Amino acid sequence: MITFHFLDWFWVVVYLLLMIGTGVLFHRLGKRSEADFFIAGRGLPWWLPASSVYATHTATDTPIWITGIIYRYGLPGIWYTFFFAWGAISAFVTTRIFRRSLAYTQAEWNTQRFDGLGAEMLRGWISGWQIFMNMFILGWVGMAMGKICHLLFGWDPLIGLLLFSSLCAIYVFAAGYWGVVMADFQQGIIAFAVILIVSFWGIAAAGGPSGIVSSLHEMGEGWRLNPFAFSGWFTGEFPIAWFLTMMFIAVLGGFGMGTSIDWYIEAQRIQSAKSVRDASYSIWWGLALGIFRNAVWAIAILAFFVLYPGIENPAEYELGWFRLGFELLPVGMVGFFFASILAIHISTISSHLNLGAVYATRDIYHHYVNPKASDQQLVRVGRITTVVILIGSFIYGSMMEEITQWLIFALWLMAAGVWLPNILQVIWWRFNAWGYLSAWIANLGLSWLVVWILPAFGLIPELQDYQQFWLLMILGATIYIPVTFLTKPEPMNHLVKYYVMCRPIGWWGPVKREAQKSGLLDDYPPTTTGTGDAK
Repeated sequence: MITFHFLDWFWVVVYLLLMIGTGVLFHRLGKRSEADFFIAGRGLPWWLPASSVYATHTATDTPIWITGIIYRYGLPGIWYTFFFAWGAISAFVTTRIFRRSLAYTQAEWNTQRFDGLGAEMLRGWISGWQIFMNMFILGWVGMAMGKICHLLFGWDPLIGLLLFSSLCAIYVFAAGYWGVVMADFQQGIIAFAVILIVSFWGIAAAGGPSGIVSSLHEMGEGWRLNPFAFSGWFTGEFPIAWFLTMMFIAVLGGFGMGTSIDWYIEAQRIQSAKSVRDASYSIWWGLALGIFRNAVWAIAILAFFVLYPGIENPAEYELGWFRLGFELLPVGMVGFFFASILAIHISTISSHLNLGAVYATRDIYHHYVNPKASDQQLVRVGRITTVVILIGSFIYGSMMEEITQWLIFALWLMAAGVWLPNILQVIWWRFNAWGYLSAWIANLGLSWLVVWILPAFGLIPELQDYQQFWLLMILGATIYIPVTFLTKPEPMNHLVKYYVMCRPIGWWGPVKREAQKSGLLDDYPPTTTGTGDAK
């Protein structure tokens, strides 16, 4: 347990009042319309959604996860985090395509890209999945805060899970996305500053960079310093085949829409930007800051390893970066550190609360239940679903123990069987709704079989995660490729309308020629003002 003094509690109280005050301040804007409550009226300059992208992906579970992989694997583990690089491609490819569509969510975009019953089933499926997934993410992020509060105050982890997520829900309930993005701007600055302070403090305590290097060599752990310390082509925990797989996923993933677990939270930021250019910059800079942050954390975790070597239990060493702050910082700074952890925590909680609510409101209630609902009704439903998602997150959070294990499984679950279909729907006109829907359904079943069930019964050996990825991708392709060719392509008139609006890349020759033949490319150029049309 850590002792807090008056100055420490002062920082915590000031921060909580600041965040809740933000919700009250922007309550008036958030209640004006559905667009304001969920995408801030589609009028933000790039740096606001960029700060929100960075703040959202800097959650309490993030240093736990990164600490877990760096403490266990050394610097080679940093490649686990390299999936962020998909943003370097997406910022200038799929970000632009999605922003031109004007869809609030990917579920809505599916009804623009595809047509008929298959598209409607996809919209229902994706929206339902995202409601569940946001509750799941909120649960593991909330449980990470519960673990931190247990470390600090000896609380039952459920108290930390319930308390701070509930406080965060106040301003999300009041101001919607306006409250989220304006609070994220402040939270991003606080989080970035404190990550640097605590990390450099820990590095200094371990003797600085030179001291860390010499200590690791003396301990016989010098291999941890080499990010390319592979164990062979296919053998050991870090084979070259694994590294190449990570590069493959990260770089080519930017050509997909919904390729990784991150895309869905980015989609809301993309549509809140005032233009296509602003949307591109927001994704590029938000994720670039994330990559820089991961590198700083990695060095700090090496410092933690030097200071506290030989910890065997993942549940203990996963909290390493937090221990650097709480055990090394002076009085007053400890409270400021905890306030920054709240900033890190609340930024992610608020984003996923509002994102889950937009799927429930826009894609379920508005699209299927009450298409004629007024803006006031939609804002009201958005607030109700915010509370429902919060309660669901408490249920899922109470089930989780080891953060790293769940997070890696979720990343593979989202990235394996649907990785290639998410790219195909962007670059290939012939890929249809039935192929995409079958890929999703197959992946959910296959991922549990390959990762958990079959190894448990000894039917297949326990595979490394990169092997799981390739196996799931191949198995999924044996299902969705035949389904695609055995079902009809989307109607040409629907594809032409989509092509003219979004200008996708890749193999769209037949659709483009049909659009040119009809003169639609000249009649409907993809230009816009800052009011929400594509640019």
